[in-house]
Amino acid sequence: MPLVANSDLPAFKRLKVEGETILQSDAAVHQDIRELHIGLLNMMPDAALEATERQFFRLVGESNQIAQFYMHPFTLPQLPRSDKARQHLAKYYESFDEIQASGLDALIITGANVTQPDLAMEPFWHPLQEVIDWAYDNVTSTLCSCLATHAVMQMRYSQKRKHLGFKRWGVYPHYLVDREHPLVAGVNTRFDIPHSRYNNICRQQFEAAGLKVLVESKEAGVHLAVSEDRFRLVFFQGHPEYDIISLLKEYKRDVMHYIKGERAEYPPMPENYFSLQSAAILEEHKLQVMKAVKTGKTPPELPEVLVTMRLDNTWHDTAEAVLNNWLGKVYQITNMDRRYPFQDHIDPNDPLGLKG
Repeated sequence: MPLVANSDLPAFKRLKVEGETILQSDAAVHQDIRELHIGLLNMMPDAALEATERQFFRLVGESNQIAQFYMHPFTLPQLPRSDKARQHLAKYYESFDEIQASGLDALIITGANVTQPDLAMEPFWHPLQEVIDWAYDNVTSTLCSCLATHAVMQMRYSQKRKHLGFKRWGVYPHYLVDREHPLVAGVNTRFDIPHSRYNNICRQQFEAAGLKVLVESKEAGVHLAVSEDRFRLVFFQGHPEYDIISLLKEYKRDVMHYIKGERAEYPPMPENYFSLQSAAILEEHKLQVMKAVKTGKTPPELPEVLVTMRLDNTWHDTAEAVLNNWLGKVYQITNMDRRYPFQDHIDPNDPLGLKG
């Protein structure tokens, strides 16, 4: 069902051009369809800020739930921003105070750039903890993506992520560990998910915290897990929201860091992502770039067009299905009690009724 353009955020116009169903707010009020209000705590750096909006908005809007989706983006003022990004945030984003006052049915928290050896030392740590604590008591379910998963695991469960010693990135096959949980209903038993990270929380850590792992990869580790009540917190360690070109753009940024001398070694290609032909093209480009850097000449441009036309998206359908299941359960629970989702007839320790 449709996203409602409840602001002038450019993401709505971009998604409409791409073919997504976007309903103007003045038309939405005349529809006798249930509203769901979903927050997006966007902590991504400036370069990825708007792309992240579109990625998560798109997944929400492609849900087949009979509802109108109102998106409420906000961020943390402690995150460093450029003047341009601050203008975007001031114009289109809400404050956390406004979010608390109006309330949410569900919340999505993105990843963020880190600069400190321990997440607790990051400037966003305490304000993020405030959001997490508020959401745990007031929001039906919170979906944590990548770095947000690592932060919440450390905040609430004293499970610290561990550095892999390398960058785990690419597209990896995953398997259902629990085939009965409502979040994976109708999902293929084997499917792909992109990952991009240097740190990991392993299955043993999730289970030691009393959490339930639903989806795992032999190569990339845990992707999807849920809190001890099986729904209040949902953890993604991968990036099912990624566009088909997201890893390519990230690879291009890493190549540019090498060209500028900001990294010593040429970046490896993401695994299981490029076709054999594309990999050969990029390997030739790598040799040309390294030679140009060594001789002080201008490096050639990355052959994006040649590579993009050979990319495959093997994860979006599964991402859609999981988000649809998640929003369906949020819809079900909030319909039972609009004001306090976990009061009275809903067991706060078992909101999905899985233990009964």
